[in-house]
Amino acid sequence: MWKSKNQKIEYMVVTGHWINSEWKLQKRVLSFLHIPPPRRGLQISDAIFKCVKDWGIQNKIFSISVDNASNNDSAIRLLKDNFSRAGRLLCEGKLFHVRCCAHVLNLMVQDGLTEIMDITQKIRESVDYINRSDGRIILFSKIVQQLRLPGKKLIHDCRTRWNSTYEMLSCALKFREVFPQFAERDAHYDCCPNLEDWEKVEKVCSILQYFWAATQIISGSEYPTSNLFLKEVQKIKIMLDRNANVRDEFIQAMVQKIKVKFDKYWEIAQQNIREVKKALYDLYDEYVVANNVEERENLHVNEVGGDGQLEEGWDDWDEYIKQIRLAPETVQVLMCAGYWCRCLHGVKKKTKVSFYGKFNLYRFYIFKI
Repeated sequence: MWKSKNQKIEYMVVTGHWINSEWKLQKRVLSFLHIPPPRRGLQISDAIFKCVKDWGIQNKIFSISVDNASNNDSAIRLLKDNFSRAGRLLCEGKLFHVRCCAHVLNLMVQDGLTEIMDITQKIRESVDYINRSDGRIILFSKIVQQLRLPGKKLIHDCRTRWNSTYEMLSCALKFREVFPQFAERDAHYDCCPNLEDWEKVEKVCSILQYFWAATQIISGSEYPTSNLFLKEVQKIKIMLDRNANVRDEFIQAMVQKIKVKFDKYWEIAQQNIREVKKALYDLYDEYVVANNVEERENLHVNEVGGDGQLEEGWDDWDEYIKQIRLAPETVQVLMCAGYWCRCLHGVKKKTKVSFYGKFNLYRFYIFKI
């Protein structure tokens, strides 16, 4: 689900992943459909089933990857029942429901960040206060120069994106010596973190950097399959196991909280891998599987970033949608046609073009199709 802030409505985005006749992994947006409230599991299930039926791929669905919202769980159960009755489930449906790895990591990190919720707010207010006027920015920069610290400015975070909050904390940590001196020069600055606060932030960042690294790999790939990120997730497991019983009570409490959720989903991932291996042994001889299992264990994960938002950059469309007051049906045409055209012509999603140029490009492609 993706919510348009300007239209105040939600869209359901369905992305298809498949291997083409040349054995190359492909990805396309299949639907960008407005779903009115209350958006229960039945509505989502019906919309997905209609989408796959319209594309004629109802006999080819191997798995569906979603985040952990309860309405999504309900939708997948209904879809699984529908596909089961028609005898269209591969591997008896054991891999039909795949949890979104990035969303699971996001939930774990949010649990960890609760340990420094008040401190994070202090730092956020500090960043906002300093960046609110040119005079304060200049004063802060002068202190940075006097202390000969690298970097020049603080980073704002987006509260709904944990990786953005991590980056804000990591950046502020580099300037921890600057904040007290800034407070001495600005009598109105009253949210300066103390030494104990910074020590806790440093400990939290030392844990979260493992999650950040894994999220970067997932978010930075067009096709984030398990062989690309599973090693990073394994590093997280090793780190959590190592810190679960350390003497530092603060780290122990934070890690234990994260570990409970991690262990739950790690077991699910292990079950999925066992099912993949079993299917491979049914298809190939033991020697082939043993030598190629790592390459073939490509359990798909959704391309959701750390914030749970599908497809980086879609929020930028909000302003375009607002300016030309597009109907939801037109938004779907633009989003789907635009995505397909970018793939067909090799245009990267981060390519910078003007709004009107982008709109005319999509309009041309729609008529061409």
